[in-house]
Amino acid sequence: MKRVLIIACLLLLALSVPAIAGDKITVAGIYTQPIQQKWDACLHKALQKAADAGDIDYVYSEKVSNTDYIRVLREYSEKGVNLVVGEAFGISRDVRKVAKDYPNVAYLMGDTFGPAGSNLSVFDNYIHEPCYLMGMIAGKMTKSNKIGMVGGYPIGEVNRLFHAFMAGAKSVNPAVEFKVSFIGSWYDPPKAKEFAYAQVEAGVDILYAERAGVVDAAREKGILAFGNVNDMNKEENGKDVVVASALWHMESAVNHAISQVKKTAFKAEDYKEWTMMAKGGASLSPYYEFEDKLPADIKAKVAETAEAIKAGTFTVKINDEEPKSTF
Repeated sequence: MKRVLIIACLLLLALSVPAIAGDKITVAGIYTQPIQQKWDACLHKALQKAADAGDIDYVYSEKVSNTDYIRVLREYSEKGVNLVVGEAFGISRDVRKVAKDYPNVAYLMGDTFGPAGSNLSVFDNYIHEPCYLMGMIAGKMTKSNKIGMVGGYPIGEVNRLFHAFMAGAKSVNPAVEFKVSFIGSWYDPPKAKEFAYAQVEAGVDILYAERAGVVDAAREKGILAFGNVNDMNKEENGKDVVVASALWHMESAVNHAISQVKKTAFKAEDYKEWTMMAKGGASLSPYYEFEDKLPADIKAKVAETAEAIKAGTFTVKINDEEPKSTF
């Protein structure tokens, strides 16, 4: 009987001890879009990479509507996952309630509001820095001085990218003008393509493809494009069309969260810096077949500006206000 009690006590102790360095933890991803959609794909790829490396056990749910999100979030929390990565846009208040109800679970959620309590950290898409660099290139390459930009919705994480791109273009070509359109969807390639066609008809000779579908339009119209979040030259059949893409890397943020959970040191933080260039959260893609086609002076200027950004000696302004067309 005494032996049974000792074993039972040891089992209870083991269950109550949080994860420590070296242990594999369980991480759940909850996505409102299909994992093929570029924003959620970035999170999914980072977590899958950690799973492939043997650092975590990874489970996920995709295409979870906001009306069903809290139920799924609670289910994973009840199952005892160690970390949840997902989105709180539009349901921030309810997500905070869940985090408060499960203080032993770590939450890393995309959110426009700050961290909360002791266990809810937040992140957002801060790839405005490489967007500025792309703008510099686009500003030098345009012949009509008219650049088109097609996005999903005019919300902060999109607006700041457009403003940075515009500022970069203006820094090298003050005469450049912009046509800005939002398609009202996160994933509707045919609709994005239609908006891009309309912009080309309006005179633009370069497109910023914030949404999928724009690169196809650029190819069909014989003009150049710049990509967003993923490498659209390689991943969206953008050869000879996509000059460069502003890349978002969630590996740095995800790996930091995982390490903090394993050390039982996870706390409510804003992961903003982990999604920017200095910490490897954002970068400008290679130029690929455009490497020898771009003027040497603009490539040198872009490289110099990139180093200044990473060193903290040059800051790209964050502007979350809705951008407007200038022609």
